[in-house]
Amino acid sequence: MKQKYAVVILLALICASGLTSFKSYQATERIVAEDMVYALTKALAEQQSDVISSDTIRVFNSYLKLEQLRGNAVLAVTTRQEGPQTGDHQSGTGLRCEARCSAATIFLLSDQRPASILWTMAILWGLYCFWRYRKQVPLMVFGGLAYSEHEGRFYNTMGKQVRLTPMQLQLMEMFFRSESHQLTKTEICDALWPKKDDANDTLYTLIRRLKPIIEAHSDLMIESDRGRAYELKIK
Repeated sequence: MKQKYAVVILLALICASGLTSFKSYQATERIVAEDMVYALTKALAEQQSDVISSDTIRVFNSYLKLEQLRGNAVLAVTTRQEGPQTGDHQSGTGLRCEARCSAATIFLLSDQRPASILWTMAILWGLYCFWRYRKQVPLMVFGGLAYSEHEGRFYNTMGKQVRLTPMQLQLMEMFFRSESHQLTKTEICDALWPKKDDANDTLYTLIRRLKPIIEAHSDLMIESDRGRAYELKIK
């Protein structure tokens, strides 16, 4: 399977799980709102007053059909002229009695099992794709430095990419492809600067700037062999 199709499937699973979770939350939110409206209406009608007391809370909880809401739903009084549609009761004084419930409570009441299954599938699929991708990508490892031919990048032992300039990258690729990890000055200059008659100074500058980068990210060092060649070796 091509990588782009694997990514499309992964994104589809993530979107499906998120949508399923959201729809379940919305459905539960409506059920909770209806239950709180019913309980609040019954409680206020029974006591024939908009004043919230301990008796109001007790009666309100007794009328709640969802047992999980008892002790989690909140009764409040507000002076807002228009309350939320979760149900409120307005008195002649302009005070409004509301029943509220936290989003966390609604989420816990909602059936998130289908969404959890889809999330699990998405995670497993992502792990599989990562494993399959890593398995397909050949890595050349030497001295704590790994080179991915597929990506054309170098990584340290922590999996972090080692940032190199295009010329530094090309030289490191030559070192890694060499069985002895040794290159003559002529080999390097002919490969990097084929049209330049004398590239010794340019090569010296390139090596000088590359050395600290390699030594900082691996156990490797670049050593000069009497000015005739350079060798990438373990410290």
